[in-house]
Amino acid sequence: MIETVEYKTVSKYLDISFFEVEELDVVEFRFYLREAFIYNCSMTEDGIEYLINAKRLETTDPERDKLREFKKKKGE
Repeated sequence: MIETVEYKTVSKYLDISFFEVEELDVVEFRFYLREAFIYNCSMTEDGIEYLINAKRLETTDPERDKLREFKKKKGE
């Protein structure tokens, strides 16, 4: 079932048949699946909020300039 949903997602995103999806190598398939997910999320406000939060949670390096601005605004 999951495989079918993923194939359908990639098929619709690329506008190709299931047979053509099966011909993609694994790396290409996963890449297009990720791109399709991002594209689909970007179509709604909730999806955009999800993507913003996901990006924020993915960030590992602090943005020091923004931290300094935040501290200045707080008066510290």
